[in-house]
Amino acid sequence: MAITEFLAVSDITSAISACKAEDSFSAKMFFNTVGLTKKSPREIEKVFKILDQDKSGYIEQDELQLFLQNFREGARPLTAAETRAFLLEGDSDGDGKIGWEGWSNRRY
Repeated sequence: MAITEFLAVSDITSAISACKAEDSFSAKMFFNTVGLTKKSPREIEKVFKILDQDKSGYIEQDELQLFLQNFREGARPLTAAETRAFLLEGDSDGDGKIGWEGWSNRRY
C-alpha cells in the first residue's frame, strides 16, 4: 500500500518543500498541507499503518525520525529536536511512542 493511494503527490511535494530546512518541520502544518486533516478516520488509520514500519501498532522515535521519507524517498530525516517535539505532540499516554488512539485523537 502506497501513501499516494490516499494523498496527492502534489500535496506531498508541497509539504516536503515547506520543511526542507532543518528544524522547520511542524506536524500541524505538514498534515494540513498533505491533506491528511481532510481524510476520514479509516483513511488516516491506513496512513498510520504505513508509517508504523515495524507493524508494532505504534510509531516509535526511530520511525518518527524517518517520517518524511515515508512520503517521499530521499526526504531528509527529522532532527532530534523535531522528532522529540513530534513525539510529545502525539504521545497521549507518555509511553514514548504514538499509538493509534493517540494519533486518531489528535486534531492537527
